[in-house]
Amino acid sequence: MRKMSFADAIESALKQAMSEDPNVFLIGEDLHTFRVNLLAQFGKERVQSTPISESAFLGAGVTAAMAGLRPVVEIMLIDFIGVAIDALLNHASKVYSFSGGKWNVPLVVRASCGGGYGDGGQHEQTLWGWLAHIPGLNVVVPSNPADAGQLMLSAIEADHPVIYLEHKLLADYWLDYMGTGGRENVIFDVPDAGAEGEVPERWEPLPIGQAICLRQGTDLTLISLGVSIHRCLEVAEILAEEDVSTEVIDLRWVSPLDTSIILNSASKTKRVIVVDEDYLQFGLSGEIAALLAEGIDSKCQFGRVCTESTIPFNRNLEDKILPNVDRILKLARGFTYEKRK
Repeated sequence: MRKMSFADAIESALKQAMSEDPNVFLIGEDLHTFRVNLLAQFGKERVQSTPISESAFLGAGVTAAMAGLRPVVEIMLIDFIGVAIDALLNHASKVYSFSGGKWNVPLVVRASCGGGYGDGGQHEQTLWGWLAHIPGLNVVVPSNPADAGQLMLSAIEADHPVIYLEHKLLADYWLDYMGTGGRENVIFDVPDAGAEGEVPERWEPLPIGQAICLRQGTDLTLISLGVSIHRCLEVAEILAEEDVSTEVIDLRWVSPLDTSIILNSASKTKRVIVVDEDYLQFGLSGEIAALLAEGIDSKCQFGRVCTESTIPFNRNLEDKILPNVDRILKLARGFTYEKRK
C-alpha cells in the first residue's frame, strides 16, 4: 500500500484512466493551472482549459460523450451547476431512455462541494440531493483517499452520466486556497483520515451504488457520506464511552442508494440518524426516512442532522448551521436506549 492525499488520489486515478484509454479527456475552467501535471503528460488536446462558460463546456461534454469519448468535465464549484443544469436535466440524463438504450452518455462531472471555511451560501453548498433527484444521473461522494481514487475510476468507466463530488475540506489544494483572503487565522475542522490515507498500488473501480459499514454497532446507526462520515466516527467513539454501540455507514453514493445496507442496519439497531450536509428539505435524509417507513415493520427511531437554511459567511454562525459533532451528539443522546445485559 502507498499513502496519498485525497486530491492526489483523484489525480492518480485520472492519470491511470487517461493512460489506458485515449478517449478519456478533461475539460473545464483553469485546468492548465489546476491540472498542470496531467497537462504536461497528456497535452492540451486532452486537458482542455475553457473560458468561464459552464453551460458551453458542459454541453460540449455531453455531445462528446454521445460521440464515444469519455469526458471528465470540471465545474469548479457545484454551486455553479445552476447555470449549466439544462445539459444534465434535459439532455445527459434522458438520452439513454429517449433512445431506447441506443445512445449512452459516459460523462463525469467533477465538482467541489461543501462548507466549513467561511465562503457563504453561494460557494459552500453540496446539492447532491437535488442532482440525485434527476432520473438517469448517478451521484457519488467519497470520504477518503482510497475511495476517492477508486470511485473516480468507477465514474469514468460507467456508461452513463455520473456527478463526482469532492468535499473541499478533504482536498489539500482547496485548503491551500481557502486559507487565504482574510482567512489565514481560521481553523478548519479537517479530518486526518479523510485528507490522507493508504491507497492501493493500482486503482480498481468499486461497484456503483455500494455503501460500506465502517463500524459495527447494535444500538444506533449513523448514516452519512463525504466529510460528515468522520464526524460520525468521532461521535461513535464518544458514545462508546457512554455504553452506546454505534454503527456507521458510509453511503458513498447518493444515487443509486444502497437501500439494503440501510434497511439491514436499521432492522438491527432500531435507531437511525442521517447526517447530511445537504439541505434538510426534500433531500437525502427525507428519502432515507421514507425508505425506513416503507421497509421496516417495527417502529424505528429516526432523526437527522442537516443544513437547515442558507449558509452564512460568518464562521461562528456557519458552525451552527452545518452538521457537526455537537449537533449529532445532542440528537443521539436524546434517543431512548435499552440497557444491554
